[in-house]
Amino acid sequence: MKDLQTEMLRTERGSVMALDSAADILPRNRGRDVLVTASYIGVLPARLVHDHLPRAVIGFDGGVGPQGANIAGLWYFEALNVPAAAVDVMSIILGDGVDAYHNGRISFVNRPAQDCGVEVGMPAHEAARRMLEHEPGTPSGYQVTNRRVMHETASGRQIVVTDSIVFGTEADQRNVLVTAGHTGRSGARHIITVRPFGFVCSDGGRGRNDSGMAGLEITAAEGIAGATVDAHLARMGDGMSTYNDGIISAANRLALDCGVRVGMTAREAALLLVNR
Repeated sequence: MKDLQTEMLRTERGSVMALDSAADILPRNRGRDVLVTASYIGVLPARLVHDHLPRAVIGFDGGVGPQGANIAGLWYFEALNVPAAAVDVMSIILGDGVDAYHNGRISFVNRPAQDCGVEVGMPAHEAARRMLEHEPGTPSGYQVTNRRVMHETASGRQIVVTDSIVFGTEADQRNVLVTAGHTGRSGARHIITVRPFGFVCSDGGRGRNDSGMAGLEITAAEGIAGATVDAHLARMGDGMSTYNDGIISAANRLALDCGVRVGMTAREAALLLVNR
């Protein structure tokens, strides 16, 4: 059978191989090679690659697609701690792995790829080289918090973004936390444990009887001002999406007293809460 892989780079750690299709993976790639494929990086191609799981994978983003289906393999690989990235479909010739290697531009990355130094906008050949040269970290689930300070007042009070309220710290009792978990009963329990100065979380898609935001009243009774964003617009589990994409869907009475209103952005709401 004709070898359908083209070697683009070789080191003692392995090779960067260009493949026209994710189906062209071979047993020799397992745990060693970086594959630059001209397949989209959804779950189906990820399943094909999984049979001989390589060191790392690059595919194309296919315009992302409904519910992010065309890049969903990035998170499939992240769960396996395999670096993976997508290139902008408009930067490549579909079905031509060598072209994807030479001309692809990275549009999305998973956490293990970031650990290897891969960044959005990077040429695919540079991303592949970094994936070959570096190993991803092996953090536990509670170590990947994606914590960022987005604003600090003159008094030192901060707006802190993190992916979940469970990653809040004692220091956040003086901060406003912007996170990406739901604000139901269990979410409220974690908010009360952390006791932030204020919070903006997700409504979880609301749920039956608006259970995804039921924690707003529970936290108000504890003296904590907070609001939720629409989960249809901001990705759950991604605090930066809450901050950048979030639109307020509900607020408790304490947040309303601060001027927070349904329809405003999460950034605006967080500023009102931190400056009250």
